[in-house]
Amino acid sequence: MMSEHVPFPVRLWRALKREWLIYHLGHPEFRFMFDKPPEDEWVSIDCETTGLNVSKDEIISIGAVRIKGNRIMTSERLELLVRPERGVSAESVKIHRLREQDVAQGLPIDEAMKQLMRFIGSRPLVGYFLEFDVAMVHKALFPMLGQGLPQHKIEVSGMYYDYKYRQLPAHARQSTPQIDLRFDTMMADLGLPVREAHDALNDAVMAALAFIKLRQLKD
Repeated sequence: MMSEHVPFPVRLWRALKREWLIYHLGHPEFRFMFDKPPEDEWVSIDCETTGLNVSKDEIISIGAVRIKGNRIMTSERLELLVRPERGVSAESVKIHRLREQDVAQGLPIDEAMKQLMRFIGSRPLVGYFLEFDVAMVHKALFPMLGQGLPQHKIEVSGMYYDYKYRQLPAHARQSTPQIDLRFDTMMADLGLPVREAHDALNDAVMAALAFIKLRQLKD
């Protein structure tokens, strides 16, 4: 088991931190997020937002899909519209095509977060540019829980970087190589189909495809 390779002080610190976080969880009903995750299961997630400024912009849609082994479980997906408090700018509509009237009947952010947490469970999270999506989710979660999502996070572009780095000749690894991590470049290089972009569920499915392919290439 993995714990056999982790020094005891590190395992102890992780266990104490876990218990501390559970004790201070704003809604104890969500303590299942700290459970042991199901084996070979992940959740790929993507959010569409009113902009790219975490401090002032808001989530307007969430797409998530479960991954089991090498399968994307499209029947086990989550697709939510979220009603923003400050409306939707014309500039952001050009990107995600979600107008003010489209999200007017969306869920309040608190309800969307509850549905998202139940969907994720304790599964690790997968995504492209995941740090931004998680930051937006955490912005919504902290007033509710006093903390963010505890699940392990896996950045697909990081997996792709490692894959391309391993292909380089030894002399090219001496410095930090410049590797094109753009989404379209990555998908084309991996020979994967591209769905219509800037749709939360489509983006989550594409990130899941890349994740599965990169795991296979690593093995």
